[in-house]
Amino acid sequence: MALSSPEQIAASQKASLDVVFGLTSMVFEGVEKLVALNLQVVKSTLAESQENLTKAPGISDPQQWFTPQAGFTAPFAEKSLSYGRQLFEIVSTTQAEVAQLAQTQYARYNARVQVFIEEAAKSAPVGSEAAIAAWKSAINATTALCESLQKTGQQAVEMAGTNLEAVTAPTSKAARRSDESVAVAVSAKH
Repeated sequence: MALSSPEQIAASQKASLDVVFGLTSMVFEGVEKLVALNLQVVKSTLAESQENLTKAPGISDPQQWFTPQAGFTAPFAEKSLSYGRQLFEIVSTTQAEVAQLAQTQYARYNARVQVFIEEAAKSAPVGSEAAIAAWKSAINATTALCESLQKTGQQAVEMAGTNLEAVTAPTSKAARRSDESVAVAVSAKH
């Protein structure tokens, strides 16, 4: 029995192309989401800037200049934090999809290698059992390493998400308190 027939080679090549196009599609979807997010941020920033700048010429008292500026701090901080969260979500989702595809492909590849080893073992000369056992052991060790790396990667992404939430929550609250303090101080001067 031949280890690789022309049909098997053609099927393997087709499967490889499917993986490449699937991976490319995932990456482009992630980039598309990032572009959409950035366009949304630019549009809203431009609209807010225009609104704020149209209010400025109507202010005659110099102390009133600080009132609109005080209202910019907390919304800007909130929007920056929201952008960071959305960016993290897009990147981590895309990374998870790519990792899942890689894991699936690795499992398929590993299964094909196992079949290849079994076929090779059937036609191996007498006395080569130790070499085949070492080969199987190396493949099993590689599989265990890949699984461990995947779990570590998932834990790192989860930890980064947890850390992002832990950092952004107090920062968001501090920005709101700061904005409220400035607004109170400015209005007290009037």
